[in-house]
Amino acid sequence: MKSQAEKIAMLTSYDASFTTRIEQAGADVILVGDSLGGVIHGQPTTLSVTMEDMLYHTRHVAHARQQALLIADLPYHSYETKQSALENSQRFVDTGADMVKLEGAGSVAESIEHIIQHGIPVCGHLGLLPQSVEELGGYKVQGREQAAAEKMIADAKLLESLGVDMIVLECIPSELGKTISASLSIPTIGIGAGLECDGQVLVLYDLLGITPGKLPKFVKNFLATASADKGENLIVNAIKDFVTAVKEKRFPTAAQSY
Repeated sequence: MKSQAEKIAMLTSYDASFTTRIEQAGADVILVGDSLGGVIHGQPTTLSVTMEDMLYHTRHVAHARQQALLIADLPYHSYETKQSALENSQRFVDTGADMVKLEGAGSVAESIEHIIQHGIPVCGHLGLLPQSVEELGGYKVQGREQAAAEKMIADAKLLESLGVDMIVLECIPSELGKTISASLSIPTIGIGAGLECDGQVLVLYDLLGITPGKLPKFVKNFLATASADKGENLIVNAIKDFVTAVKEKRFPTAAQSY
């Protein structure tokens, strides 16, 4: 899709019902995200999410998934060693995931390499790393300073060289998202990383406007503007609108970017 300049639409899902609706709407990728710590468990961070939590939700999503690529998040403390990284990644694959996602670059390079060497595809994650939110001092835009931007570009190239197949870029300046995307042969998926990433992802509950509290500026409530006159489920229409907006490069707008 990247080589053909076709944008990739990704959404999170945590259960069978929403997975069915996401499939109906034509999304390309489904992510069972550790974001469930916030939207399902009601926790302020993702740090309390366990492997058992992730396996439970991945199992139900995998049962309903038909065509979309299915990625599962390796949660906090689940890939500290290459042995635990491989063991937990294999548990996801056995549950039905096609790919695993983990955060960081150099510090987890050995784990990434070990997973890939054993035939399991990996998605990277750079920028704002929710599992490192305490070290980062909160949910803040990353890569604004030149040194930080250069390091992120180098980290992205490192991940590609290790064999990572896709990278999520979260909460970074649009220009940096554009630079990283252009420098890689693998696709980038942005969330608050600008329009020039190779695809976009949102937390499904954010897209539907049902997440409580203040939402990040990169979120759009697609349910609020979805049409009910197409003879289809309103939630499916909202997700379709997201997929179409991504494909047609209408989301995110400048107002939803940094």
